[in-house]
Amino acid sequence: MSDTNRPSEAEARRTHNAPVVRRPEDHPGDIGRFGNVTRMVFHPSAENPTAPNAGTLTYQPGSGFPLHMHDFAQLWYVLEGECRFGSQTLRAGDMVHMQDPHFEYEMHTETGCTIVFMQYPGPTTGARPIHQGRFDGKDAALGVTPDLQR
Repeated sequence: MSDTNRPSEAEARRTHNAPVVRRPEDHPGDIGRFGNVTRMVFHPSAENPTAPNAGTLTYQPGSGFPLHMHDFAQLWYVLEGECRFGSQTLRAGDMVHMQDPHFEYEMHTETGCTIVFMQYPGPTTGARPIHQGRFDGKDAALGVTPDLQR
């Protein structure tokens, strides 16, 4: 792109949102619904209802989750460790896309793993990612059986 076609930052700020930079380690870890540690970097709120759920999920050795379903879309990147996901073994560097609606295979890790994830509104279903009761740890801390269909 030539300099004559490039907008100035001031011009860009008038019509577009600036990038937001955050680090997972700057966010406290909460217990997720499957006993994992979630560092939620972004999530929808009243102020920003279209934000994705995005952050890291850390599963300790011997942990995981059962097969479950979602109506939103999702993307994972395995940052470290490995886990069995259905019949596949995911290792650091693997990327997984789950279009909407999707199911997630049962997952189990013997060694522990950390996954960078992003959940976003499904282009097919229009369903939005859910934060409350899934990532805030309240239900898991109370021993509530998680809803496996949301």
